[in-house]
Amino acid sequence: MDPFDKQRKEMTANQIRARGVKDESILLAMGNVRRESFVPDAYSELAYSDRPLPIGEGQTISQPYIVAFMIDALGLKGGEKVMEIGAGSGYAAAILAEIVHEVYAIERIGPLAEYATSNLVREGYGNVHVLHSDGTLGWDEHAPFDAILVSAAAPEVPESLKNQLVVGGRMVIPVGTNPDFQQLLRVTRVKEKQFEVENLGDVGFVPLIGQQGWEETQSDAIV
Repeated sequence: MDPFDKQRKEMTANQIRARGVKDESILLAMGNVRRESFVPDAYSELAYSDRPLPIGEGQTISQPYIVAFMIDALGLKGGEKVMEIGAGSGYAAAILAEIVHEVYAIERIGPLAEYATSNLVREGYGNVHVLHSDGTLGWDEHAPFDAILVSAAAPEVPESLKNQLVVGGRMVIPVGTNPDFQQLLRVTRVKEKQFEVENLGDVGFVPLIGQQGWEETQSDAIV
């Protein structure tokens, strides 16, 4: 057996199921997606550790439990169209792709958009579409979405993303002005102009930069 297969199985049991994620579709996805294929080779031996890892360009891949917890909070049933903001290396998009029908992932950093695309194609996830763009504006061409997963922290919930949810749809997004920790919010569009917001707890994410997120500096510019 590939040693990563054993690590993946143990990670799913000990980091995900044992910590309260019970949705079998998520557990199956976590057990199927090869996280070692979504981190740089220098970190492959740490792929199943309970921690975020660097993926280049000053960004990280979230720890497995946080990915599972956030996806669990979306309440997916299968067959949905989902948008992810902050594709990174493509790992969370791959987990989503195991569960839903189509995933539209946006990454503002050019080299990471290419990295995510390469990883997802190599791993066979043909139902994930990656766009190099400002994620705070969403992907209006393919809206509305049944669910939105935001993998970076915004100072407030972007209006563009709220407006690209279907009525009844959910968005999970870290929000806050403290760079060290934020509140993970679940935003549900209960009516056309009415949203319900729940606080799911404290998290720590890299900033969501863009027109409706944190202000872009010269070093942050899309490349």
